[in-house]
Amino acid sequence: MERKKHHLKFGSAFDYAPAPETTPVALKKQYELFIHGEFVAPASGSYFNSINPANGKRLARIAKADHADVDRAVKSARQAFGNVWGPMDAAERGKYLFRIARIIQEKSRELAILESMDGGKPIKESRDVDLPLVAAHFFYYAGWADKLKYAFPGKAPEPLGVAGQVIPWNFPLLMAAWKIAPALACGNTVVIKPAETTSITAMHLAEIFQEAGLPPGVVNIVPGAGDTGAALVEHEGVDKIAFTGSTAVGKRIARSVAGTSKRLTLELGGKAANIVFDDCAIDQAVEGVINGIYFNQGHVCCAGSRLLIQESIHDDFVARLTRRIETLRVGDPLDKNTDIGAINSKAQLKRIQELVKTGEEEGAELHSSSCPLPDEGFWHRPSFFTGVTSSHRVAREEIFGPVLSIMTFRTPAEAVTLANDTCYGLSAGIWTDKGSKIFSIADQLKAGVIWANTFNKFDPTSPFGGYKESGFGREGGLQGLAAYVK
Repeated sequence: MERKKHHLKFGSAFDYAPAPETTPVALKKQYELFIHGEFVAPASGSYFNSINPANGKRLARIAKADHADVDRAVKSARQAFGNVWGPMDAAERGKYLFRIARIIQEKSRELAILESMDGGKPIKESRDVDLPLVAAHFFYYAGWADKLKYAFPGKAPEPLGVAGQVIPWNFPLLMAAWKIAPALACGNTVVIKPAETTSITAMHLAEIFQEAGLPPGVVNIVPGAGDTGAALVEHEGVDKIAFTGSTAVGKRIARSVAGTSKRLTLELGGKAANIVFDDCAIDQAVEGVINGIYFNQGHVCCAGSRLLIQESIHDDFVARLTRRIETLRVGDPLDKNTDIGAINSKAQLKRIQELVKTGEEEGAELHSSSCPLPDEGFWHRPSFFTGVTSSHRVAREEIFGPVLSIMTFRTPAEAVTLANDTCYGLSAGIWTDKGSKIFSIADQLKAGVIWANTFNKFDPTSPFGGYKESGFGREGGLQGLAAYVK
């Protein structure tokens, strides 16, 4: 029997079926404030544009809340706390959170697309990391709602009242879940301000609250800029402030609430050190570094933006890292093959470029991928610096972009000294095949979260937070509940 011969031609064009995420979700032309369970126009009639960082074009108009709107939202939250949510049976509160979590799961594809369109992050990160964690946080804290007496044995925990929450642009939905879920589980009501550049998914979350039947006023959403956040922080009707963002703004908030009865938690900046020892699995460590700084565009406060390599493997590690970043694909955030998406805003890109220029002027050597960049939008090639010292700005300041600073060390003691030589203390990573070394080094690092032979792994049962100028307080786990009870 004659066999048929099949010839494969490589290099020719193939047509692929479109990915489910390729087609953008339909957006509203305009989003209003969410106060007392309804979408309402701002008192001032003021709106701002939400820009798609992948092309620089407007996605939608967002209502801007002013002092009057914030006051209306806080009064609504106070009314809901006193009349509905506070007195409600804890098990009933838990049912609402479970319902919200299930709806988030059902709408996860839509929400992931919106997150990538609005924030610029690759769809595979929004789809596979952000959204599963968002639902997981609501599920986790739903389970705690009627078990607070077990969370705090021997105590009688009570809710604080109205929680004012301000979240950043790097993980819009996840930061909202981190804050809203534990606050509601403990019986508090919420007024939350999303970041000005990434407010769209928060407004779609408001629609989920409506669909879940959440009582009016339990969660209120007031988009806006810094003055909106300041109005919320300074409002006398707020009992608790939870802020995630820059250290500079965190310091201003701390000064603002000083001398008042308001509770405060701050999750601020970071300059995480990834410590790579010569006995590590080098290829695994290279992938960990890639995951820690490039796949998220460096848009996380716990990004491993400082790489400390033991001197004996420096050249080998840098060579492998150089080859690896050449394979990273920069482009359309909605393409499932994209590794590095767009920088969140024009202003953020300008800051990245400024710090990169400063790094070169100070004598560090810049290595960048040769990948082409799209003509429109805000983009930066994956890059790293060698020859960096602790005095360089790129080693001390948060870049919030896909730029890595590499330094060397000879001994474990020197590695610890370099890692701790920063005003921040949010996270760190350790790469070695010796468990005893991991525990020894971890005990000496001044960082709130330490990963061993991995990086950027999160779980709702595990607390997250920092030391020094990375803030205080914890989110996630039992510690996340403690921030919302008295």
